[in-house]
Amino acid sequence: MKAPNPILNVWKLFDGYPMETLTKAWLYETDRGRRQRTVSEMVDDRLQYGTSGNCFDLAIWLLHAFEAAGIDAYAIGHDLLTPNAHVAVIAVDNGYRYLCDLGDQWIAPILIDSASADFTPQPISGFVTGGRVQVETDCGQTAVIYHRPGGKTSKQLYDLSRIEDDLLMRAGTASQSLLRHPLCEMRVLVSGEVAHWEFDSWRSFLGTDTGLADEFPAGSNERWSLRIRDRTGIHLDVTRKALDIYEKYTSSKEVE
Repeated sequence: MKAPNPILNVWKLFDGYPMETLTKAWLYETDRGRRQRTVSEMVDDRLQYGTSGNCFDLAIWLLHAFEAAGIDAYAIGHDLLTPNAHVAVIAVDNGYRYLCDLGDQWIAPILIDSASADFTPQPISGFVTGGRVQVETDCGQTAVIYHRPGGKTSKQLYDLSRIEDDLLMRAGTASQSLLRHPLCEMRVLVSGEVAHWEFDSWRSFLGTDTGLADEFPAGSNERWSLRIRDRTGIHLDVTRKALDIYEKYTSSKEVE
């Protein structure tokens, strides 16, 4: 079910890249804010400040990397131009499609075509932290069913329609223009296991295959910035300003 090496080699370039909504808040009140950044801007920002971006940033960046490697790939998503928008990437090898979702911090891309001899219809581990996934593809959609410890299940639908570049950039700008709440997710290694660290609205926790473990509240934006820096490498001036911006717009009720 895992992708072949050419796709994995590109995917692994993004190991250590968090999915985060801090960068757009950091830029929100500048002349670079409230629009989708170019790949060259994202590269420069990462080199200088350790940032990465939200699902639109990561999908656009990943597409660029696949193109550079000569791999056919395109963006997919749902609810574009709305607050619920999400995008991911489909990479194609030997005619088979692999779902690549850096925005949800998947551990590895996954095969979605049941016609392949490598496809497994049963729930399998090794793709997301804290559970197994089951893939069902039909009529232009892929359903990912998450099987969590204790028997809990949830489902996510992916529309497999190709998103054209112009729409992708417009939807990206719409997303960068919307501040909702500070979020940062990161794949981290804990005792040799891929765990999922998350900061969400001034709460942080670590997810492993045994469950979620809440971290002690940091108590101030300065201390939260230190914790985020230690987990992700994002510079303190970025995280501190981003958290202050979120507080400002939340208190003024301008955040949707």
